[in-house]
Amino acid sequence: MPNNIVSRVKRNHGLEHATIHVLSESHKRFSAQGNSDHRGFHLNIYGDVTENEVRAAVAEAHRRLNAGEHNLAVHPNCGTVLVTTAALATLAAQTMLALENRREPRLRPMTLINALPGAMVAVVGALIVGRPLGVRLQERYTVDGHLGDLQVVDVRRIAPSPVTRLFHLLLTGGNPELVAKSYFIRTTGGE
Repeated sequence: MPNNIVSRVKRNHGLEHATIHVLSESHKRFSAQGNSDHRGFHLNIYGDVTENEVRAAVAEAHRRLNAGEHNLAVHPNCGTVLVTTAALATLAAQTMLALENRREPRLRPMTLINALPGAMVAVVGALIVGRPLGVRLQERYTVDGHLGDLQVVDVRRIAPSPVTRLFHLLLTGGNPELVAKSYFIRTTGGE
């Protein structure tokens, strides 16, 4: 049972990404953010994308994944990539501070200042490595572009959540022209 749930989440996650890719092909002035679970996925659109266009993009993404375009399941702005990059950058900065702290055991303001150049170089290295590593982790562990018998049951517009409103602020700078719309795409199968 747990493996079936994980499989469904990964396939829904892949369909979520593929939907965003399809929307990106025809819409240039929008942002999107989503999250997947075993029931389907939530998709938050920030911009001038109609409900019919979302429905069509979900259907097209499903069709293209089933036709073998499995690369659509991977997205460079996935949370997996962001979390991987953030974790590596945090570890890099903490490592440099710890090394400087070993050299200068008493924590003083100068310890932090002395650690700063090394920490910045380490963080830049982590940012360079984090993105491709995050994409590889995503491909291997968090998405699946092979949908199997996963079917879309419905696409339903829902009220934007507080998290959706927060992402509206983060992704668009709160631009009122890029209105936030939320959808829940319910699926079945995919085990």
